[in-house]
Amino acid sequence: MLCLLLALMACCLPALAAPRIGVATMQPGEIFFERFGHNAIVVDDPAAGPPLSYNFGFFDPDEPDFHQRFMRGEMEYRLAVLPLAQDLAYYESVGRGVSIQWLDLDETAATELAGRLAWNARPENASYPYDYFLDNCSTRVRDALDAALDGALARHLQGRSQGNTFRSEAVRLARPDRLMALGFDLGLGPASDRPNALWEDAFVPMRLAQSLRDVRLADGRPLVVAEEALLPHLLEPEPVPRRVAWWPWLLAGLALAALAWSQRDRPRAVATAAQPVWLLCAAIGALMLYIWLGTAHRFGWANHNLLLFNPLCLLLLPGAWRISRGRDGGPMFRAALAVVAVGLLIAPFLLWMPLQSQRNGHWLALMLPLQAALLAVLWRPGHRPKS
Repeated sequence: MLCLLLALMACCLPALAAPRIGVATMQPGEIFFERFGHNAIVVDDPAAGPPLSYNFGFFDPDEPDFHQRFMRGEMEYRLAVLPLAQDLAYYESVGRGVSIQWLDLDETAATELAGRLAWNARPENASYPYDYFLDNCSTRVRDALDAALDGALARHLQGRSQGNTFRSEAVRLARPDRLMALGFDLGLGPASDRPNALWEDAFVPMRLAQSLRDVRLADGRPLVVAEEALLPHLLEPEPVPRRVAWWPWLLAGLALAALAWSQRDRPRAVATAAQPVWLLCAAIGALMLYIWLGTAHRFGWANHNLLLFNPLCLLLLPGAWRISRGRDGGPMFRAALAVVAVGLLIAPFLLWMPLQSQRNGHWLALMLPLQAALLAVLWRPGHRPKS
């Protein structure tokens, strides 16, 4: 009888020793770096103490050159491990909802994942080069789970798509902050417009949680065995996807172009109005050029909006100033006008390129009519404007 009892206990011990693994998903917050939401891997091992949260989203704003590295796209994030209750305390204080999905990992996979996370959380291993889309807190969770599942997660998510892109997701989640959303939409280049597989969509924690619900193990069992809410979400809900309506942008562009063209007999007034427009274009274009040539923000490289917000608009300012003073713009002014005009002519064709296409039709609709009208009114070779 004693031998039978010992045998039963031996059979039960592995099940009791295996930690329980969960994925905690935090809803978006109100600070700009919280707009995308967050997640963490939870390891619940009663033999080791309270549940632990392995959180890949920690950074140090006091580190040397933090802001410069942020601008250059060279940020370092790190994995931190802390009691789950302590991690949840912050989200509760700011009203962000948290839910957890408990996973049906076998004993070996759960134990090995917990061991890898503990090793990864050591100070010498915790840091990693952060990338907003390709290597962030959520993709680190995704990759850790995929390793524990021997690649089954990648096999399930690769090759399937909902048509989302890095741009559409970034703009969607930033939408409550209009300037932030505008910055993403304007500053992202063609690489951000390729349709993502569900694997790439997992850079958004809520998308990863959505995908985990559909994953089945080799024997057909669901990966997620239970899901529960830990904290209620007290802020605005996550923005829903929506298409960009280009026609309001076109109406605005045509209205501005019509206003400029209606003043074609008053080039001094048009030149005065054009100066802040071109100054803004030059500043925006210079920033996009810096992102392309001077940073590691690869999804902002080769931005087609450079043809609409051309940095060379800076060269138009002296000539526009001269015209606004009743003088001729000069040959350099007209040469710069010609270069900017060529860029405007090229921009629409890039929209329909099969490769490296960029979803900037609404920006084209706004800026092309306005820029064309300004160039047409002020293109007066050898003509001395009326005062």
